[in-house]
Amino acid sequence: MAGSRDPRRSTPMKPPIRLLPLGDSALTIEFGNDIDPEINERVIAFSAMVRAQAWNGLLDVVPTYRSATIHFDPLRMETDTLSALLTDLTRTIPDEPVPSGTIHTIPVCYGGEHGPDLEDIAAFARLSPTDAIRLHASISYRVYMLGFSPGFPYLGSVPAQLAMPRLATPRTKVPAGSVGIAGHQTGIYPTATPGGWRIIGRTPLKLYRLTSTHPFLLNPGDSVQFKPIRPDEFDRLQQEHDRD
Repeated sequence: MAGSRDPRRSTPMKPPIRLLPLGDSALTIEFGNDIDPEINERVIAFSAMVRAQAWNGLLDVVPTYRSATIHFDPLRMETDTLSALLTDLTRTIPDEPVPSGTIHTIPVCYGGEHGPDLEDIAAFARLSPTDAIRLHASISYRVYMLGFSPGFPYLGSVPAQLAMPRLATPRTKVPAGSVGIAGHQTGIYPTATPGGWRIIGRTPLKLYRLTSTHPFLLNPGDSVQFKPIRPDEFDRLQQEHDRD
């Protein structure tokens, strides 16, 4: 029929999956080249599928923005064997994996001693500090991956107006719980470490508990909604969590 469209032609093509060696004890599976929620959802679904196989010699599966790295013991599994298993497994990933992440509300005390870079971020965005806070806390962020330090969540994407580059010279120590911005990413420092992200606030929640059975508060695929709180609320919540 004239003017009709085949719906299949309007469906975006998924990028090809690539399998790459990473030394002699790891393989990386790339699902695309972009930071994209759908690509990341496939990465997370595939990582869960690999873990469920419980293959002899499998050591760890690390999902990132757009890839998953599989670490293995080369004395218990050959690279070619694992490559074939992984290639077969990629063919069984659902076209649209079902999101299964947890929604977290993270209280944040913005500005002041807890957010030394808030004024600079606001100036960069041509906003008042109050409006910069409101904008940062106005959307839900996806936890794309954990990295840099144990439990550090890479969250995206920051509203373009707030996407200020990281500091030219990193700080030697950023307090645990600090919330920062680096380009289109926002994140939370689980422990006190050096870092170059623009610090706009701090949460009293503990993102990393070393001795816990489940040490990380956040996991890839989760969602984060920031909630501004006053300094006195920060102090009260921090005391409560320090007692836990």
